[in-house]
Amino acid sequence: MIIVIDGPAGAGKSTTAKAVAKKLGIQYLDSGALYRALTVIYLESGKDADSFFKKLKDKDITFKYTDEQFRVWLNEKDITDKLRSSNVADEVSTVASLLKSRERVNELMREAVEHDTYIAEGRDLGTAVFPDADLKFFMKADVNERARRRYEELLEAGEETSLKKVKQNILERDYKDSQRKTDPLKQADDAIIVDTTNLDFEQQVAQICSDITDKLELPIKQ
Repeated sequence: MIIVIDGPAGAGKSTTAKAVAKKLGIQYLDSGALYRALTVIYLESGKDADSFFKKLKDKDITFKYTDEQFRVWLNEKDITDKLRSSNVADEVSTVASLLKSRERVNELMREAVEHDTYIAEGRDLGTAVFPDADLKFFMKADVNERARRRYEELLEAGEETSLKKVKQNILERDYKDSQRKTDPLKQADDAIIVDTTNLDFEQQVAQICSDITDKLELPIKQ
């Protein structure tokens, strides 16, 4: 079984999906982390596409949701702490726009969900990756609220930046994600819309859990 949450950067998809996974006792699949892992490879390749594609073939990418954290390994080296850095964030939309990147990530995700019940979050899961998902959500929020959340996340991680820069990065990423030729950011026609602008964290988690338990009859375990 697969439940998907799509939406733009900073809408709260990752934290919400993790909390829902915990409450329902299901697995969490972070597509954004997988694209960020590919972005680490892209940066190691000097942002050269040919070099990146070659390295992509040679890298063994593994991941696991453990202790309420989605961890990623490249050739058995844990790179999880690198995934939320600002230099990775600046390039992830470029990497995600590449067809070979999308094919690799989609392959990894489809293989994972064959064996368990997952909630996954991303940009195009309900339209391109899992069009037949058991349940689809589309989370959105005002850009100023999304920028504030992302800014606080970066400060908490010890990165020096400004709210203005974070907002600009989000606007640029929104544009790239929505305008890319391959599988752009798009709301699925059958998705349940969740606007988190004026919802606190507990409210948005409760709303999604309620929809899942009502429609799929999954019990809340925590």
